[in-house]
Amino acid sequence: MSLLEQRVSELKSLLEKKEIKVSDLIEESFKRISETDPEIKAFLTLNEEEAKKQAALLDEQAVKGKAGGALWGLPIGIKDNIVTKNLRTTSGSRILENFNPIYDATVMQKLHKAGTITIGKLNMDEFGMGSSNENSAFQKTLNPWNPEYVPGGSSGGSAAAVASGEVLFSLGSDTGGSIRQPAAYCGVVGLKPTYGRVSRFGLIAFASSLEQIGPITRTVEDNAYLLEAIAGLDAMDSTSADVGVPKYSESLTGDIKGLKIGVPKEYLGEGISEDVRNSVLSALKVLEGLGAEWEEVSLPHSKYALSAYYLLSSSEASANLARFDGVRYGYRTDNAKTLLEMYKNTRSEGFGEEVKRRIMLGTFALSSGYYDAYYKKAQQVRTLIKQDFEKVFEKYDVIVGPTAPTPAFRIGEKTKDPLTMYANDILTIPVNLAGVPGISVPCGFSNGLPIGLQIIGRHFDESTVYRAAHAFEQATDFHKQKPVMEGGK
Repeated sequence: MSLLEQRVSELKSLLEKKEIKVSDLIEESFKRISETDPEIKAFLTLNEEEAKKQAALLDEQAVKGKAGGALWGLPIGIKDNIVTKNLRTTSGSRILENFNPIYDATVMQKLHKAGTITIGKLNMDEFGMGSSNENSAFQKTLNPWNPEYVPGGSSGGSAAAVASGEVLFSLGSDTGGSIRQPAAYCGVVGLKPTYGRVSRFGLIAFASSLEQIGPITRTVEDNAYLLEAIAGLDAMDSTSADVGVPKYSESLTGDIKGLKIGVPKEYLGEGISEDVRNSVLSALKVLEGLGAEWEEVSLPHSKYALSAYYLLSSSEASANLARFDGVRYGYRTDNAKTLLEMYKNTRSEGFGEEVKRRIMLGTFALSSGYYDAYYKKAQQVRTLIKQDFEKVFEKYDVIVGPTAPTPAFRIGEKTKDPLTMYANDILTIPVNLAGVPGISVPCGFSNGLPIGLQIIGRHFDESTVYRAAHAFEQATDFHKQKPVMEGGK
């Protein structure tokens, strides 16, 4: 078994007993990347020289008996919209192709403190706008289970790197499902925390009221350890919440007797593939066998979530992406004679088609005469969706359903039809609109491609979400299965 296929707790024990060194883990990560990444294309930038230096320093600390906590010395991949000091950060866009940040995001500072080692930056849909990783300006990441299929998006590189064993875990960001959907497509565990649980300082903004940084891992236990490290109040982020961070790893008891589960009828209706529906129903039987109780519930305003989300997120993108103008940093056109031409040509050449599409939509929704009809109405729908969740959580501990309506689709299958592509996030978007936490765990397969089970919890109740997810994981073996790829076992 590869070292990177072992759990965080197992690696911590091996490091403490000095049976392995940090350098062994880092060498194994880069070896695996050299074997598999030419096929998978998960990484945009590698941090090899610096990572090996850090590993040597940590090995010296270990000799002196100064090893750290659960994540100490472990290799991690970072989505390329999280700024990393002196390590190129592009957000998957040509407009930031040569951006070299002079500071670290708060989550990076927390990871450095925990002792993790950054292996490199992971591919993504440009500025987080996409559900397939096909909108990256640099390369298309492929699904490790079948390279003819997409890994999901926008955190497709983050999920593919973990699924293919290139890194032990990774960070992604989730605006409308961008952690959970690729986690489902790649057969790994991905959590979107409660809005405000993790600092957004240093996350290159797409839609500020929706997005959260979160962990992608092989197991629920590893996910809990990683969230413990990155969660908490941050004075640099006015949207981060002053709510205590529990020891999530201590909630993984395996005991869910009496847990009340709501299953929205809207999440198993039209548009959900038969294999996905059957896998979710089978998962509910497993949870029932563990002592949980489930009933059908309704989230009636879910059908409006997609429309509301794309109006709100595009409006926020229109404002957030105005800063990329060629003046202070990033790409600047050579094809301009006036200031206005410089602005126009820089943005026309630097942004991809999907980003330009959403900027146009958002600018229209915010424009005079249309604000009340579109943006304001979408905010009102968002409130109704949030109230739907609150009503269900008065009686139920968690909400369970599929993560995505289908397994991964073929590369190129939906690129010419943006509306069909957008519909891929129909089951994850309501969670972001309501600001509640949600996790995806593997629950089945369809034609060799993974299927994800989504477990949604109350605000700041990640502990219950983890408890339910871990109990299901321990009662099944989906998380133990791994893809077979050229160049790797």
